[in-house]
Amino acid sequence: MAGALQDGLITPSTQFNIPPILHVYDRWIHDAESHGYETLSVAQILQRSSNIGADLIGGRLGSRRFDYWVHRFGFGSTTGVDLPGEQQGIVLHSWQYSGTSMATLPFGQGEEVTPMQMIQAYDAVANGGILRAPQVVASIGGEPVARARGKRILRPVVAAELRDMLRGVLADGGTASGAAIPGYDMAGKTGTASIVVNGKYSDTKYVASFIGMVPTDNPRLVVAVVVNQPQGSIYGGSVAAPAFQKIVGWAVPYFGISPR
Repeated sequence: MAGALQDGLITPSTQFNIPPILHVYDRWIHDAESHGYETLSVAQILQRSSNIGADLIGGRLGSRRFDYWVHRFGFGSTTGVDLPGEQQGIVLHSWQYSGTSMATLPFGQGEEVTPMQMIQAYDAVANGGILRAPQVVASIGGEPVARARGKRILRPVVAAELRDMLRGVLADGGTASGAAIPGYDMAGKTGTASIVVNGKYSDTKYVASFIGMVPTDNPRLVVAVVVNQPQGSIYGGSVAAPAFQKIVGWAVPYFGISPR
């Protein structure tokens, strides 16, 4: 989404015709909920977590630009956070893609990233397009630790468009409408990922997540909740989003963040 917006290939209101199933070679791509032929805007594709819509947007980018943007956001590299043992994940380059890679990569299947990398990416959206290494230690011996130098990866207007679209995820019809807190303007995104077992994606093991920010227009807080192998419901909207709501509900008064 960010790459296609920044490259001028889409706007939040760009319309896509979404088929019930997308057939790419030997892969049949479908959305979490069955539907007929429908037309969705880019904002609605994000709000509803449409895998097919993500693939169509990825098709406009093409494999080389998609690869560029994945790595531009820091995926495939360590973030540089001041903690030991950080992993870089598993992210291929475009010359390593198969014929079906662009049928799965745009909605996150076929790559492995860490929660710290996800937080760094969402922070860039929250920060108006500046990607900066996460930092744990604020001071040593009473002396403040220098803030990590960041780099601009998105225009401020694109970051604002992304935040506005992520706001829709918590609205009626979004995949995390139950995570909203009355009086607070919030934005975020659900995630539901299959776990690899013995080299193949499992049909029974998942990771559910929700990452969000508050307040949307000038975020002061980004929170990530990741649930490994939830039992019963597997979706980020029903598993991780309620925990996000409780954490943020406690944190906003603690940090002095007032309702809108």
